[in-house]
Amino acid sequence: MPSYMSQYSTGLRGLDFIIKELIPGDNVVWHINSFEDYKQFVDPFCEAALQRGQSLTYFRFAKHAPLIQEKPGIKIVPLKPEEGFEAFILELHSVIRDRGRGGCYVFDCLSDLAVDWFSDQMLANFFMLTCPFLLDIEAIAYFAIEKFKHSSYATSPIVDTTQIFIDIYHHRDKIYVHPIKVQQRYSMTMHMLHLWQGDEFIPVTKSSQNAEILAQTPLVGSESASRQYDIWNRTFREGQAVLDNMDQGIRNLEREAAVFGRIVRMAVTRDDKLLELIKRYMDLEDVVALGKRIIGTGLIGGKSVGMLLSRAILKRQSSKWKDVLEIHDSFYIGSDIFYTFLVQNGCWWAREQQKDLDHFLQHAEHARRLIHRGKFPDYIIRMLSDMLDYFGQSPIIVRSSSLLEDNFGNAFSGKYESVFLPNRGPREKCLEDLLTAIKNIFASTMSEQALLYRSRFGLLEKDEQMSLLVQRVSGDMHTNIFYPFVSGVAYSFNPFVWNNTIDPNSGMLRLVFGMGTRAVERSDDDYTRIVALNAPDRRPESGLEEVRKYSQKKVDVLDLESNRLISVDFRDVVQRSPEMQINTIASRDHELERQAEYNGKKNVFSWIITFDELLQKTNFTSDMREMLRIIQGAYHYPVDVEFTANVSDKGEIKINIVQCRPFQGKDGGSIKEISFNIHPKSIILKTGGPVIGQSRNESIDRIIYVVPSKYSELSLSDKYTLAHTIGKIANMKDAENKRKKVILIGPGRWGTTTPALGVPVVFSEISNIEFLVEIVEMNENLIPDISLGTHFFNDLVDFNILYMGVYPHKEDTILNKDVLENTPSKLKTILPEAAQFEKVIRVIDSKDIQGIKSIMLYANTQKQQVICYTQNRNV
Repeated sequence: MPSYMSQYSTGLRGLDFIIKELIPGDNVVWHINSFEDYKQFVDPFCEAALQRGQSLTYFRFAKHAPLIQEKPGIKIVPLKPEEGFEAFILELHSVIRDRGRGGCYVFDCLSDLAVDWFSDQMLANFFMLTCPFLLDIEAIAYFAIEKFKHSSYATSPIVDTTQIFIDIYHHRDKIYVHPIKVQQRYSMTMHMLHLWQGDEFIPVTKSSQNAEILAQTPLVGSESASRQYDIWNRTFREGQAVLDNMDQGIRNLEREAAVFGRIVRMAVTRDDKLLELIKRYMDLEDVVALGKRIIGTGLIGGKSVGMLLSRAILKRQSSKWKDVLEIHDSFYIGSDIFYTFLVQNGCWWAREQQKDLDHFLQHAEHARRLIHRGKFPDYIIRMLSDMLDYFGQSPIIVRSSSLLEDNFGNAFSGKYESVFLPNRGPREKCLEDLLTAIKNIFASTMSEQALLYRSRFGLLEKDEQMSLLVQRVSGDMHTNIFYPFVSGVAYSFNPFVWNNTIDPNSGMLRLVFGMGTRAVERSDDDYTRIVALNAPDRRPESGLEEVRKYSQKKVDVLDLESNRLISVDFRDVVQRSPEMQINTIASRDHELERQAEYNGKKNVFSWIITFDELLQKTNFTSDMREMLRIIQGAYHYPVDVEFTANVSDKGEIKINIVQCRPFQGKDGGSIKEISFNIHPKSIILKTGGPVIGQSRNESIDRIIYVVPSKYSELSLSDKYTLAHTIGKIANMKDAENKRKKVILIGPGRWGTTTPALGVPVVFSEISNIEFLVEIVEMNENLIPDISLGTHFFNDLVDFNILYMGVYPHKEDTILNKDVLENTPSKLKTILPEAAQFEKVIRVIDSKDIQGIKSIMLYANTQKQQVICYTQNRNV
């Protein structure tokens, strides 16, 4: 024990002297060569703490031998870093919090954490969260990291954050210490090398001796010198070495499998289902190549995995697909960058508060503001700048690719942002736009929509890191606009069977000309082409008039002058694209041409987007059908695929897979037909489709009906207020605190951004309903858009909501307005503040209808039949 009595001591008098003693709150990091280096400083520190009666806590988590043996006065806390970063740090901080202020702490060597988390970045994140916590409670803590095993991603943040950083050297059987950093203290010799001799630490003052000892040692924070020791790069280098051996005929199957598994879990996925697929369809060469295209460290996320895996499945099945698929050259921003950004910009704890099930939305806006104001580390900015140089002036898209996204059971459709960057203008501006796009996507993880989705599916406490997928936008430049020839969403199973000739197992497409945003976003004033892949000429529309009315009229393109995504009339796109093969995607309206000629009009634009030639005279349809069949066979599960396609110089259709994920709702399911007659007066609603979702025959507790004629009379602001009111009603519970089964019936398109075309509800406001009905009545020129492939449709599928389109004037349709508009409404009773909408919103509960036992809804999606009816008490 030292002869003097300061509050804390290293247990070594000479060391206490050169660092001017330990100060409450000091975190001491030892930069070691071996376990023994660390232990010889831990032992006297522990002995001094116990002799002074100070609490001593040892966190045990590494694979090396224990630093401290059990004895009275020492609390040993075992931890399991393999269970994940968040769980590890939350448990550790909980222990420290419970121990109270002050005290002494010893941590196992931190280098093992980089092994468990596959990342130096995460090791640094751990230290940057833990060191300030210990400083705040005025504790003393010992840490260690091994030399030559970490990049500056770990060492630089640790040096910057800790109060004391001491390097240990061995030279000619002697031990030297070199205090690199000692915060808030200074002496003339403090930062010199010191020879440990007995109880003394003697400064090494001779330059020649210093040079002899230090010459072969890289600088602690030097990226160029220390990067080679990063576990991330060491692992990828080992993979490349194994590949080189394989090329030379030197095989070691056990080592090959081990390296492959390590890289996959480090950079690709840890999801068990995806791991099985990756082992089957990807090889070591595939995953080693990833290392050259990942910025930072961490996993590449669900969207990236789906895209890569689908391509690998096809190429493993047949060499044909190398010729059919477009080559991609994507980059991946690793998931650890997300955590690093949150930690370094003070966003971490605001994010953690969102795991509180009762208050998870309260701090979301504050967290988003912090993200938007945040800054990236210089080394990340350098790599992103290099990536932009690689792409030159080609447009790119930055896409969310979180760990949970696009996996089995979690689509997250439209919950996280993706941002197009035309990539034109000064280099500095392009880089600024890229950084802003990344921050916008990071912030979208804390949006209300994303958090409500995660809450609904029990995912708030799941580790949800945001990786990013950066892709070259597929397409070509035409004058000053850029777009792909066609884009869309493909399903390996068709949930919308509108004709008995359609085979649902052959799949379907939602197809557009131009950018795919028009296919995945619910366009308010336009339509897409729905294609049954076994019968591409069989359209949902009947007759030329309907084909003309419900064909795509506008095209999404990237405007390279204004640097933004815009919608342009099809005619304008054709005029700007003189080399376009218009016959492949459009057909002439000969009837319109004859009428124009009869009326003396010239230069009439008669083209209608039909895709007839593309679907019937090229290999596109058969290639898409086969592609979906192969991927579904590999997944053993239906899939949906976002794609683009372009015409090659040889006139061939080349397909580009943008993303691929399991299709969350396979089919409509089988259901028994109704075996009794229903009196016409008992029918509330009857439709012959479109109907999409799971078939069912069940009771309804509540009808919420928006009267079309009254809704159209409302002002714009009242339409938005009404939408929020409907959300409140839809989420009400009964006297037993149970949710009611609700059918929501209204005019036009639910969820529209244009109130003139429907009710502008936010999906999260109506996510608890059972049935959604769109009435084609408010506007005679508007029909329900069969939104297969859109984020809106995927929300319906995720939440198991049955969708119905109702055409009141069709022969097979009944909409009983007498029941819907004249049955007493409960609106004023359940929501008095909404009395102004009494004539617009009708709320009808089944139990309140006299003489009625229940309201039933029978839906057979395979036969496209729905009937909603009242059931009398004597039935």
